[in-house]
Amino acid sequence: MVGAGVFGVAAALDLRRRGWQVALLDPGPLPHPDASSTDISKAIRMDYGSDDLYAALAEEALAGWDRWNERWGERLYHEDGVLFLSSGKMRRGGFEHDSFHLLRGRGHRLDRLDPESLRRRFPAWAAGRYVDGYFNPRGGWAESGRVVARLLAEAREAGVEVREGVRCASVAEEGSRVTGIVDGEGEIHRAPVTVVAAGAATPWILPHLSGALRAVGQPVFHFRPDDPGLFSPPRFSVFCADISSTGWYGFPANAQGIVKVANHGPGREVGPGDARGVDPGDEARFRAFFRESLPALAQAPVAATRLCLYEDSWDGNFWIDHDPDRTGLVVASGGSGHAFKFAPVLGTIIADVVERKQNPYAARFAWRMPGRRATEEARYDGSTPRV
Repeated sequence: MVGAGVFGVAAALDLRRRGWQVALLDPGPLPHPDASSTDISKAIRMDYGSDDLYAALAEEALAGWDRWNERWGERLYHEDGVLFLSSGKMRRGGFEHDSFHLLRGRGHRLDRLDPESLRRRFPAWAAGRYVDGYFNPRGGWAESGRVVARLLAEAREAGVEVREGVRCASVAEEGSRVTGIVDGEGEIHRAPVTVVAAGAATPWILPHLSGALRAVGQPVFHFRPDDPGLFSPPRFSVFCADISSTGWYGFPANAQGIVKVANHGPGREVGPGDARGVDPGDEARFRAFFRESLPALAQAPVAATRLCLYEDSWDGNFWIDHDPDRTGLVVASGGSGHAFKFAPVLGTIIADVVERKQNPYAARFAWRMPGRRATEEARYDGSTPRV
């Protein structure tokens, strides 16, 4: 198993519990600082427009988050709700409208908001900037870096061999069969089945997938407001503000008073040796958004920045399948910026695929190279809100 991010560790743990001997290889340190799953927070939500499959999968994942909180004896998933804001009236075909009506149809209770109820319940938001939207109380955020660390500890306890400090350079091949991986020192690590779950590094390790997967960086900022209480639940929650057209989303203040805000868009393509910092103009874009939407953050000092690395699939769906041309190789990647919320169910999906067992979700994530007519315009561009 290559890669100890959320795909890799979830799969390793599930396969080990099914009786497999599993070695989990990663360059480290773990949790890896460049992994997309490593940060102070990730959004947990089931709002996916009209996409019933992801909504159903998120419902299962949320039940898993509840179980993890109970099993671990501490709350790493915080059910503070998720706020979806629209600067125009929600209309059929729009992300907010379709999410609202699909989830209502699935039996979920959602709170429709107007400017007055938004001002009263969530006072940090600029009055009148958003005229419609809703609040979903079933959702929130997870302390993602801590979750990965907890899963790694469970994997080790379960008997997964975690080999930290191993960088995968390529897969080892004998004809059309993959027999393991070649590390950065040229040593071959052999295995009957090799699962590459290397996140943004996947298309670098498997260059034949460069037309279907690409590594991009998305800017993340941590701010320290003067009044963290204004940005704390229940007065503030995870939010998505016109996300399908603007990409803005963020989180309530954590225990250290830090408010994380990020932008989800096409991103900046990243190569193996490229710099990992945010672009020089990113802070100005964030400040402009705050001035019109969250004025109390407009002058807040920056506590930290991060370039979050995505491995975007060409259509925005996960990529979990056997390589049809390379026996012994399974790819578990294509997180496209929205995989972490599914952590409690990802391991089952990947393990079922490895064992070629039926899984109700696996067909969406199956091998699907873009056709010859696919252009850059047809490639997933980040406009569909999959944070």
